Amino acid sequence: MDREFFYDTINGKGTLDYELYLNTKALLSCQKDFSEFCNRDELMFQIVHQAQELWMKLIGYTLLDVDEFIQAQHTNRVLTLFRRVHTIQARLIDELAILETMSPKEYQEIRLQLGNGSGQESPGFRTLLKMSRPLWQSFVTHYLDEHGLTVEKIYDMEYNHDDAYMVAEALAEYDELFRRFRHRHIQLIERTIGLESKSLKGRAVALLEDGLHHRFFPELWAIRSQMTDKWGAEYGVVRDSIGH
Repeated sequence: MDREFFYDTINGKGTLDYELYLNTKALLSCQKDFSEFCNRDELMFQIVHQAQELWMKLIGYTLLDVDEFIQAQHTNRVLTLFRRVHTIQARLIDELAILETMSPKEYQEIRLQLGNGSGQESPGFRTLLKMSRPLWQSFVTHYLDEHGLTVEKIYDMEYNHDDAYMVAEALAEYDELFRRFRHRHIQLIERTIGLESKSLKGRAVALLEDGLHHRFFPELWAIRSQMTDKWGAEYGVVRDSIGH
């Protein structure tokens, strides 16, 4: 296989319409030059993380539209766009498996290239962390308050699988997938450098596990416990076996 031919042609010339529209000349030059990589896994490491930043940029942009359609109570558009977000989130989770093809030893070499950087500095990740509460407030204002509804009503007391319930479930799915991504990331860290080590910021990596307990929309998870406790109070938490 001719490596030099690949190196010379992979970035293209940037002159064809497809290349110009996608700006491939710049896009394919966002990685280090082949001669500068510390090992053969560094290109993979850069591309996976760069791709994740692009996906998170698209999630954030789409959530801006979701928020506008929530305020307009355009439920079909809200649900369609949330489906897009959920699909991207699933891709983010799946893509982490690519990084597991790198050995811990190879990552130690790449880690020397990061300075004091870490995933906690991701602009996409930090932006998404800040977008949940404005989304929730729009939902409360336009799907609940305007119609005299509450989370308890749409899930239990007046449950009829209406628009408010469907949007609430889309929010819950977004929340669940985001936490699943964080959990998958913790597993990747454990496989790569272990959880007892210190991060590049000097903090124990295990502290990242605190984020797993953070919920964007705690109200949507609390109602499930409330309903279950209410059911238990009526029917009994522990009941006779159906075999008796």
